[in-house]
Amino acid sequence: MPPIISRGFRGRRDDAPSGRVPPGQYLTRDFPVLSAGPTPHRPLELWDFSIVGEVDEPRRWTWEEFRAMPSEEVTVDIHCVTKWSKLDTVWQGVSVDTLLDGVETAAEYVVQFSDGGYTTNLPLDDVTGGKAWVAFAYDGEPLEPEHGGPARMLVPHLYFWKSAKWVRGLRLSATDEPGFWEVNGYHNYGDPWQEQRYWGD
Repeated sequence: MPPIISRGFRGRRDDAPSGRVPPGQYLTRDFPVLSAGPTPHRPLELWDFSIVGEVDEPRRWTWEEFRAMPSEEVTVDIHCVTKWSKLDTVWQGVSVDTLLDGVETAAEYVVQFSDGGYTTNLPLDDVTGGKAWVAFAYDGEPLEPEHGGPARMLVPHLYFWKSAKWVRGLRLSATDEPGFWEVNGYHNYGDPWQEQRYWGD
């Protein structure tokens, strides 16, 4: 498994409010940058977002169309598999429920796919019901490329590798399709409260 280094990490477990930080995690005020490869820089005029796979018909939005959709500001805690947690992070994004509105599917799983070839998998139930967003702003500012901008997934109830950076779409599937980290030794689901970091956890 490739090593992952978080530069500038500072945090303490005993700073954590009770019940806010999962087992084995430490608080940080930083926002460490962890990526599996180089940071893509796609011009907004070439960016789009698609829903494909087991759907009645594919959907696609340009950046302008995506930004015209109803969005929400959400404040959530995030937890990285490398053991840092960051509380009360503020994001703005389009709910996956909004993106899937009117989409007919029998799929039970979803694969997030991104610029750079990154993928990660989840049960469809984990990105619906108000549990996930395609985020385009962080802390009141456009999302920086190093943190996944112009848009990334936000699935805060799972370890943060399940929130794909530079996301370009969702592929709905009848079967589970493990993604990049999942086939390289990470847990297939990634619940921080169960410490599901690696295979066998």
